[in-house]
Amino acid sequence: MSQGNGASQSKRYWVGGATGFLGAHLAAALRDAGHEVVGVSRSGGELEGVEVRAVDVLDEAAVCDSARGMDGAFLCTGLVSRNPDDAELLHRMNVTAVRTALSGLRRAGVRRVVVASTSGTIAIGKEPDQIFDEDSPAPVELISRFPYYRSKLYGEREALDASDDELEVVVVNPTLLLGPGDFRDSSTEDVRRFLEREIPAIPQGGIAFVDVRDAATGMVAAFERGRARERYLLNGKNMTMVAFFQRLERLTGVTAPRLVLPASRALAVGANALFSRAIRGLGGEPPVDETTFEMGCYYWYASSAKAERELGFVARDPGETLRDTVEDLIRRGAAHPRTSEGLPDAARRALAAIVSRARQAPPTQ
Repeated sequence: MSQGNGASQSKRYWVGGATGFLGAHLAAALRDAGHEVVGVSRSGGELEGVEVRAVDVLDEAAVCDSARGMDGAFLCTGLVSRNPDDAELLHRMNVTAVRTALSGLRRAGVRRVVVASTSGTIAIGKEPDQIFDEDSPAPVELISRFPYYRSKLYGEREALDASDDELEVVVVNPTLLLGPGDFRDSSTEDVRRFLEREIPAIPQGGIAFVDVRDAATGMVAAFERGRARERYLLNGKNMTMVAFFQRLERLTGVTAPRLVLPASRALAVGANALFSRAIRGLGGEPPVDETTFEMGCYYWYASSAKAERELGFVARDPGETLRDTVEDLIRRGAAHPRTSEGLPDAARRALAAIVSRARQAPPTQ
């Protein structure tokens, strides 16, 4: 099996989703390594030193035309949404688009592709002592609760099934992407919410995150050294949600939420539903949607041991990632830290009601 092209000489690479958070960093990494990059996105765009063409990856012929003569390809396209109402659109953008794009790349004569999926197709569990790897069975019961992760699982399977001697496909599964340059707020929104003190309480789950710059270099390594029809988890750090927000508090001076919800997922989700109804009853909207909150009640811990062993993947210090994320959000005016103000009045009143009700509730097992 071919191990891909080395980086010792200049190559031409096609990058789908080149204007997205991961795609832009990947294009920059390839360019900085001396390669020629042809980026594509649905509406085109501009990247320093990179041509970005307007190509819809749902158009197989357009993908084929844009990828002719390439030495390899990277697919970073897709839709990120936590809205359950977007299920049909998520399937189209994260499943159908993968199938169509790979068909177009095959027609163009591309021999090797790295597809970006997500760790959420592997690494989600109910217990804090679970750390998942590529051999872990797909947690279908949990994935089915979240249309985004369900669509990514099906898209990942499309990619792996397409791999053969003619077109080698490698899949990478990064955890939550943090770092600078998330201009669409697709991954760093929860950090922004923290900075603006929109998070009223912390669920007792666990988060895993990786620096987007490390994920980009991990994709390059997967192209050069990854095995076809294999998946590679890319992770920087596993942390409880409580520890994550405490780390942000020490870093920024913004006070983390003091209310930690019960470990019981049913009780925590129920309390959040009550809080959301109270907010809406006062004419507002809850600062954290129900899907995002429920996700925070699970543990997303992942192991990058396989990527470290086979790809040479190395993640930077997580403190650097968090610091650069915060500084970028503030610098771009995407976040306005609130270090002294409390919660909005409606949220504070609703939260007080939740605390009172929780104190009156009998203990649960």
